[in-house]
Amino acid sequence: MDPLTIIHDYHDLCTGRLAEDSWAQLQAQVRVRRLTFGGRPLCTVLRPYFITPEGYGHVRREAGLVAGALARAFDIMMAESRLRAQMDLTAEEDYLLRLDPGFPSPDGLSRLDAFFNPARAQLRFIEYNAESPGGLGFGDALAEVFLDLPIMRLFRRRYDVQALPVSTRVLDALLMTWQAWGGQGIPRIAIVDWRDVPTYNEFLLFQESFGRAGVPAVIADPAELELRHGRLWAAGAPVDLVYRRVVTSELIARGGLNHPLIRAVAERAACVVNSFRMKLLFKKSIMAVLSDEANRDWFTLEQQAAIARCIPWTRRLREGYTTYRGRRIDLLPFALTARERLVLKPNDDYGGRGVIIGWETEASAWEQAVMAALSTSTVVQERVDAPGEDYPTFEDGRIDISKRLLDLNPYLYGGGLVEGCGVRLGTGAMLNVSAGSGSAVPMFIVSPLV
Repeated sequence: MDPLTIIHDYHDLCTGRLAEDSWAQLQAQVRVRRLTFGGRPLCTVLRPYFITPEGYGHVRREAGLVAGALARAFDIMMAESRLRAQMDLTAEEDYLLRLDPGFPSPDGLSRLDAFFNPARAQLRFIEYNAESPGGLGFGDALAEVFLDLPIMRLFRRRYDVQALPVSTRVLDALLMTWQAWGGQGIPRIAIVDWRDVPTYNEFLLFQESFGRAGVPAVIADPAELELRHGRLWAAGAPVDLVYRRVVTSELIARGGLNHPLIRAVAERAACVVNSFRMKLLFKKSIMAVLSDEANRDWFTLEQQAAIARCIPWTRRLREGYTTYRGRRIDLLPFALTARERLVLKPNDDYGGRGVIIGWETEASAWEQAVMAALSTSTVVQERVDAPGEDYPTFEDGRIDISKRLLDLNPYLYGGGLVEGCGVRLGTGAMLNVSAGSGSAVPMFIVSPLV
């Protein structure tokens, strides 16, 4: 079925008292269930993202092929330091790569950030958040809130609506890694990140979810961790398994390589997921590794085809020659003159920080940014236009249905299983809740009732 028909049928219900009551309930539940990001409501629209079973199947297949290519790239670069040089790792990061996490890598939990055009069955992955992906804990709660809205209950008289649970997959992946590490029994989990991060409410949701499954969990700031007699301690007791949400670069900057969390890996004092080795895939230059024809022979023919379909042209910004669409180019002059179709991204950052969008930047400012970026670790990536859909929201006491741009971000577990997606909306090219103007919505698989 055409997704637009499904959307139109939902929007036909967005009128009068039904819409008003649904909006009021949504806002109340966002507050009660702490669905906020840095104090802002996480969801500011009255419709979830709808995807057909066929569309979701396509997303899973393409994401699975790209995940396989990423795993292959990881293995090759881990085996050859010369090839790892493509990633611009720091000396500290290279040291962490050599720490054996005690289980196979790539591992744990990750997210592919993508734009999906269902009309063209076109999926384009622009980044791989392999180190500490956020948002997984919010999706289940948002789905539960939407399924209970009056408008959704009426909509479900005509359509089958399926949510994909994420929190249980997260716990399964953590426990699977714990067992691969050699752990036995039920571990005590520490969710580790700084106390002041805007995702703290997500940690509370995970703590509650893990607890309902019979797995005890505490939330701990990295500064509160201690190593005692071969065990890692948090919140006054030993912990066995760390769900690491703190970003490696920030941990090194604030705690150094002698931090208890890093020492816990080196001394096998705790199982830490994701491992620090995932930094190798978190760098934005991983998309340059995939899209560079010089690395084509690393991958199977099926993976090569998926890369050609799904990965935009990306290169580390530097002086010298490379290829673009099959022809040899001088990269720096190309980057300076092709502003309307390029984006600059710091190689090692997140939340949209430092991203410069060429087509939204004046020519002189773009030239300055490109030249300044030569002295940093930066990638340049070809433009991928975000698809848009209409979403209803309340403005001045009335329903307003207007276009939002969106991205669709498949979640990966254990390096290969693809299930569930995060969805972010925005009115500009920076579709990132961390950037301050975005909104998140749950994804539902929708099909007509027979």
